[in-house]
Amino acid sequence: MIKKLAENVWKIQLSSNLYLLDIGKLVVIDTGDRKDRQQLLLFLERVVEPAKVDIVVFTHLHYDHIGNFDLFKNAWFYASRAEIMDFKRDAKRTVLREDIAGLFDIELLPVETLNLKQLEFVLTPGHTRGSICIWYPKHRILFSGDTLFNDGFGRTDLPTSDPAAFKRTLLKLTGYNFKILAPGHG
Repeated sequence: MIKKLAENVWKIQLSSNLYLLDIGKLVVIDTGDRKDRQQLLLFLERVVEPAKVDIVVFTHLHYDHIGNFDLFKNAWFYASRAEIMDFKRDAKRTVLREDIAGLFDIELLPVETLNLKQLEFVLTPGHTRGSICIWYPKHRILFSGDTLFNDGFGRTDLPTSDPAAFKRTLLKLTGYNFKILAPGHG
């Protein structure tokens, strides 16, 4: 299913969500689960040619959020420094699937170096040590990955989770007066 959330913001909902923003640059947030690849392509091509996407930002590096990275052949790829470090230390434990971890052979750049004035990248450790949320103040949209859902919050019992930091993360997110919550699933 594809849905327009706001002007120049689309959500493609399959087993996990992919978001597309046209903010002068074409930005994709998370690339979905590889098992949804054919359906994703059908929906995505209604809005944009994947090769035209400039930037892909990962909220975290679990397999169901990075599975279709290779559709975006001309994009630059970003994740938090902590997430990149965990991936370099142990790709399989970070991605949670060895087959996807083995395919994921792109250069990841730290989101902390990405200068997109329209977006704020918020470090939100908990679900993973390097999880991020993305704040789009123009439309008051919080892209929350697997940190926050409409009916709760993400797990913190996975190999790279940081349960001790999660309470601080949830408190931090109360400072964002979002109109639209755009989670990683649902």
